[in-house]
Amino acid sequence: MNETTRQRFESFRKSLPRPPRLERRTVRARGLDFVVWLSPDVAGAPPLVCVNGGMLYSHALLWPALSPLAVGRQIILYDQRGRGATQAPPALRNSRIEYDAGDVVAIREALGIARWDMLGHSWGGGIAMLAAERDTPGVRRLVTANAVGATNDWVAQLHANALARLDGSERAALAALDPQTLYADDPATHAEYSRAIYPAYFADREFGRGFAPPRETSATGAAVAARLRREGYDWREQIKRIAATTLVVHGTQDILPPRLATETVDLIPRAALQLIDGAGHMPFWEQPQLFFHSVINFLDSKDRGI
Repeated sequence: MNETTRQRFESFRKSLPRPPRLERRTVRARGLDFVVWLSPDVAGAPPLVCVNGGMLYSHALLWPALSPLAVGRQIILYDQRGRGATQAPPALRNSRIEYDAGDVVAIREALGIARWDMLGHSWGGGIAMLAAERDTPGVRRLVTANAVGATNDWVAQLHANALARLDGSERAALAALDPQTLYADDPATHAEYSRAIYPAYFADREFGRGFAPPRETSATGAAVAARLRREGYDWREQIKRIAATTLVVHGTQDILPPRLATETVDLIPRAALQLIDGAGHMPFWEQPQLFFHSVINFLDSKDRGI
């Protein structure tokens, strides 16, 4: 009998030690108090900062999902400006993703870390790429997991891609929402849409029904997301300047098309592509063994390029 996605997930989780307790700290960076969580230090391995996506959410989107990575290195997570427990900026409606990228660099410096590795998921992958380009001395290796593309050309098709994945009440809930309303920065609207589209991110929809995003809203995150939709973006020149050795991971059944990962790999000078079959937007849940094996091997390998 073929193993189901749930059986695969549960078997993998049972093979792991209990996730470590995280230490909570507050660090001052760029005039804001950022709340940071750290797993225990691991001697001889660079720490790994993990940047969550979703725009609206705290670090809880990636923890304990990424806890298997804490076995061999210290994991650092943080709440982005105006999300979770971190202080909102003044004039938050002027927020933009470039400010989030600059925060990653400033947090590394505030923690007194000379060099670390970086992993970004979804929109967090975009933040991580922009941060890595700014911080060549501070970033050794970069992993993107189902990251957004180098330009915004994927955004227009996302709603249709999601509707095609869904049916029944899930499809009806998303179809009732107009993505054009996301050009405004109303936090409740962005939160409602994020929850409605979430089931479409799973290749195995039955498995995906066991998960839901945190019930969070963020005026800062909504402002950033709305600006990106209104103005678009093109990060190709910045991405071309990323010096860190990079692994680009992408589930082949994501509603964010895998071509985005291929295009990113073509831009980064030292990058490799890892496509994961049988996974949507969260390969660390749907194909955990392959995802973590690929990421850990990459991070632990010697610095000899790709």
